[in-house]
Amino acid sequence: MKIAVLSGKGGTGKTFVAVNLAAASFQSTYLDCDVEEPNGHLFFKPSIDNSEEVRVKIPFVIPSLCNGSRKCVEFCRYNALAYVQEKLIVFEDICHSCGGCVLVCPNDAIKEKDKGIGMIQDGKSDDVRVISGFLNPGKASGIPIIKRILQKTKPEDKRVFIDCPPGSSCIVMESIKNADFCLIVAEPTIFGVHNLAMVHELVSVFKKPFAVVLNKCSNEENPAKTYCLEQKIDIIAEIPYNEEIGTVCSNGFILVRKLPKYRSMFENILVTIEKGVGK
Repeated sequence: MKIAVLSGKGGTGKTFVAVNLAAASFQSTYLDCDVEEPNGHLFFKPSIDNSEEVRVKIPFVIPSLCNGSRKCVEFCRYNALAYVQEKLIVFEDICHSCGGCVLVCPNDAIKEKDKGIGMIQDGKSDDVRVISGFLNPGKASGIPIIKRILQKTKPEDKRVFIDCPPGSSCIVMESIKNADFCLIVAEPTIFGVHNLAMVHELVSVFKKPFAVVLNKCSNEENPAKTYCLEQKIDIIAEIPYNEEIGTVCSNGFILVRKLPKYRSMFENILVTIEKGVGK
């Protein structure tokens, strides 16, 4: 079963929930697809078995063949190409590697070369396989890295936890498209509710079964809970906001390993998901 853990914004506790779910599950696989800001490895501290560079195709120009048709410039929606003073310029850092410029060039003046955009580390932390992606600073898109991370799962993997990027952009869509269940982590703030609504819309468009975990809950008003009740969204768990949890997390420890009394809370979340909450 592939469980995608996502949130509308950073700082809600998405990685906290994903890491603890993986640690509470027997022989699980944790995929950190938040490739711009991967933090799961800071908690798991895995022993790395192997690393691999992720490369994409980037266009380059053969000046002698370019006749200045500008077909490639007109095609590129990311403005990664410009024809200036009878010379075609490629802005590699904003190229999305779609290959369209190569196809539309009438003189076959554009070829492609490999360029590294990041890396993937594959390791182990106790009984959890930890696969993390790292996008190099300034690169246009982490989607190629996310695709490669997802390809590393095995058919025999019983539980796979996908730590998605925050928000509802294309990199989030790539992360959840093959998930069996989406678990949304929300915080009890007005801003958090706005972003919760965006992710709610996203998983609904993808027609994914989903539910919500409310994090940092206190005795004060909880707008996220109100939103879920109004929208008839299943709330699987309400994780308390307390100093004990905060201290463990801020020191880079995994809650269910450091304080086993919290393990049952995350095990119950898994049991509820597997019973089909949100379907």
